[in-house]
Amino acid sequence: MRIPSLDGIRGLAALIVFGGHAGLDNVLPAGFGVTIFFFLSGFLITTLLRQEYERTGDISLKKFYLRRIYRILPPLYIVLLLFLMPWSLRGQGAYFHPTTGAVLLQFMQLTNYYLILGDAAHLVPSTNPTWSLAIEEHFYLLFPLALLLLRRHHDYRRIGLLFALTCAAVLLWRCILVLGLHVSSDYTYYATDARIDSLLFGCIMGVALNPVLDRCFTRLTDAQWMGALVLAAALLGFTFLYRSEVFRQTLRYSIQGVALLPIFFCAVRHPRWWLFGWLQSPVMRALGLISYTFYLVHSKAIALSRAYSDSGLLRGLLALAMTIAFASAMYYLVERHLGALRRRLHASALAVRPAMPAAASGPANRPATQTDLNR
Repeated sequence: MRIPSLDGIRGLAALIVFGGHAGLDNVLPAGFGVTIFFFLSGFLITTLLRQEYERTGDISLKKFYLRRIYRILPPLYIVLLLFLMPWSLRGQGAYFHPTTGAVLLQFMQLTNYYLILGDAAHLVPSTNPTWSLAIEEHFYLLFPLALLLLRRHHDYRRIGLLFALTCAAVLLWRCILVLGLHVSSDYTYYATDARIDSLLFGCIMGVALNPVLDRCFTRLTDAQWMGALVLAAALLGFTFLYRSEVFRQTLRYSIQGVALLPIFFCAVRHPRWWLFGWLQSPVMRALGLISYTFYLVHSKAIALSRAYSDSGLLRGLLALAMTIAFASAMYYLVERHLGALRRRLHASALAVRPAMPAAASGPANRPATQTDLNR
């Protein structure tokens, strides 16, 4: 079974990031699109690992890391190498002059800390968005082992509480950074230690409020869920409109993470509601399929479009067309084949041992279905 709305959510996040960087930042804050990607990643990874643990009583770290490598590194390295080609560097102006050290740090998944401490002009041109991939890679290094150890001693609700406490600790750390250490806004935006909670909010939904695997919360009426969605929308609107710099560096990410919980839950559990039905349209789902490379190359397309038109609208449309064309080619030539390999790895991980008894998951958290989420 497929979750019909998740590809659409990916496509929406990619469009928000693109629009923000293409000049619509007053309407489409690119940073919020990244926050959506973070939440989605945390939820998907947690759901996949739960499936594996509930079926086998274990998590294969080797197969997990292989799946992440196949998903993230080949498209990323292809894009970095292409953008380093001499023909790609032409027309970038004197601002960009990549250095060996900075580029190596990009290949080593440390772009985010380099942007804090170094000069972005030394990176591969138009690849600053790779900072968020670095945060995800740091998260992937630690999270599977942490979840495995926690699950051996706690049920999922207790784990969700521990994740929530971790999110509170990260918020406290951001407050110390801003109010006590007076760090720059770059640090609280780019640093893994200051943004890891954006993924953990998705993990909380994955372990304690999972719309795919859990039967809990079915007693809430549609009207109650709609009320939660209205409140979530109000919270998100507040984070966009309130311009205090201290708030933007501290509480903003936490409030957005809380607001995304009911939105994601309803989008997955009730994909046919009128609020979410459009996410299942062929266009949005197609954008979701190519969203990874779309995200990687959109800044380059925006930069190239500036040489062809003085009209902001025409530049935006040209950049969008170039981004979709390149991302589609990457999907059909590379990502689709790697996706098939990832799915085989996930299937083999689920088949390591006989399925655990249903009681092992606890009555409140018994799987409702096994869903192929390994995109």
